[in-house]
Amino acid sequence: MNTEEKINLPKKPDQKIDVRSTFKINSDLTVKGFSEKTEWVPEIDNSYIFDEKTTLSILAGFEHDRRVIIQGYHGTGKSTHIEQVAARLNWPCIRINLDSHVSRLDLLGKDAIKLEDGKQITKFVEGILPWSIQNPVALVFDEYDAGRPDVMFVIQRILEVEGKLTLLDQNRVLRPHSNFRLFATTNTIGMGDSTGLYHGTQQINQGQMDRWHILSTLNYLTPEHESKLVLGKLKGFNSAKRKLILSNMIKLCNLTRQGFINGDISNLMSPRTLLTWAENFIIFKDIHESFKLSFLNKCDDLEKPIVAEYFQRCFAEELEVENS
Repeated sequence: MNTEEKINLPKKPDQKIDVRSTFKINSDLTVKGFSEKTEWVPEIDNSYIFDEKTTLSILAGFEHDRRVIIQGYHGTGKSTHIEQVAARLNWPCIRINLDSHVSRLDLLGKDAIKLEDGKQITKFVEGILPWSIQNPVALVFDEYDAGRPDVMFVIQRILEVEGKLTLLDQNRVLRPHSNFRLFATTNTIGMGDSTGLYHGTQQINQGQMDRWHILSTLNYLTPEHESKLVLGKLKGFNSAKRKLILSNMIKLCNLTRQGFINGDISNLMSPRTLLTWAENFIIFKDIHESFKLSFLNKCDDLEKPIVAEYFQRCFAEELEVENS
């Protein structure tokens, strides 16, 4: 995005949204949102299933300006959960993945050569962070526990009580917009990865963790909800025979997740993988081939026999394993 462009965003939430009817969870709360939808608002997924506790935590972040971290295994839909709440509030939402390539300059901004009136000049171009905090934007830091140290100390500035951001290069102090909101997703809880499941994550300064107001844990969907998710997106699974196949597919997904947690395999099937498998099954009409194309071929050769055993347990059929 070009932060130099003049972007008109609504400045203040102007409508109340009923939580029970909008998010299908048991609550009498109402939250403020925007009546106008801008290009920065995520698209609504009408088949999305909200986890009640996680949803209430995110809504508290929007309504009461609480900084919220969502923690959980990959594939649980942490970032999507925040986006889908924002979508129903019409709240502009921007995600930044804190991978090893995101630097301090990417966040804050840097000098760049610009062409004005036919002449090259050096001009400071704001990064995404200064723009975000000055607008009614929900900023989401993905993979928060993988951020580089220089990046984490920049973020710590806006986690202070008043959330002011100082741009030293510009001699400017930016005060956050009253409707700026801050969220993060993380695989660990800031103590580093003692399990070996998430390489590249690191410990987060405890002083920084203390500045987050809410930490919510999101687990995988229940089999019932996961089945509802697939059936809501794929009408081709509504027959009794295919519903039985789907039930076994979900059992297999949960076996891979438990195997991942136990350290038996290094990959797992997320709800997104399940949906891809279901889509491929409709295309190929073959449960074995569609499974290989959707998941098995992504696995390490040494782990494929374990995954094949999971398949046999769920479908009572042998799965032919081909090593690469």
